[in-house]
Amino acid sequence: MAKHAETYHNTITENPPVQLQNLSVQYGDTHALSRVNLTVQEGDFLGIIGPNGGGKTTLLKAILGLLTPSAGTVLLFGSPPRQTRTRVGYVPQVNHLNRNFPINVQDLVLMGKLPGRPAPFYRFSRQDRQEVLDILEKTGLDGLKKRQVAQLSGGEFQKALIARALAVNPQLLVLDEPTASVDTRSHEQIFNLLRELNREITIILVTHDLSVISSHVLSLACLNGTLFYHGEPILNQKIIGELYGCPVELIAHGVPHRVLRSHEGE
Repeated sequence: MAKHAETYHNTITENPPVQLQNLSVQYGDTHALSRVNLTVQEGDFLGIIGPNGGGKTTLLKAILGLLTPSAGTVLLFGSPPRQTRTRVGYVPQVNHLNRNFPINVQDLVLMGKLPGRPAPFYRFSRQDRQEVLDILEKTGLDGLKKRQVAQLSGGEFQKALIARALAVNPQLLVLDEPTASVDTRSHEQIFNLLRELNREITIILVTHDLSVISSHVLSLACLNGTLFYHGEPILNQKIIGELYGCPVELIAHGVPHRVLRSHEGE
């Protein structure tokens, strides 16, 4: 599927959605990230790839203000993450969530409207509830709003998490492996939805699916402890070799699916 270049504005602003300067994160004696410099401009759809343990989720947590860097700075829209939480929506990895909690889809999405520290017996406004209904329609979940989340398919549950993230009316949407546990049909539905959302929202997405590079994202970051590459979503053998430490070739339905451009002479 062709990328949505016609919707990509990539506006250069004084205070971009994300600006990382010499970001380093250390867990004890382990260096998870080292001197990462990355700017994500308004309107971008950034895909982040890299091996397991390469620091991708750590990078997202630093961007979201869920951990404190050991060095460097993180700015979202020109301010520290703690000051911009209402401008950012987050979709965590599905395998870190308990789907057996007795709640339906509409109430799950409504939880995205909760303030940081809601008072006991917090009551949602009529506007909150109407906005959630609008989000359910936008994400194609309006027919499932009363269904228990435990009864959803993997793709439906992932869309419900995206809908919950949209409840804050974000300007930046951050997703961690949104298609890791879904079938091919749901994969396409989710990326079709994200492409539509990208018309108005800047998106950062972590993925292990290299086929996403050539068909969906607008820019690419290659991360393995540090940033090896940031630019157009086209890989060459040198970059991918440094990133993964071995040759990589995608296989799709038994047929090589190449995302590596010709690199003769490089």
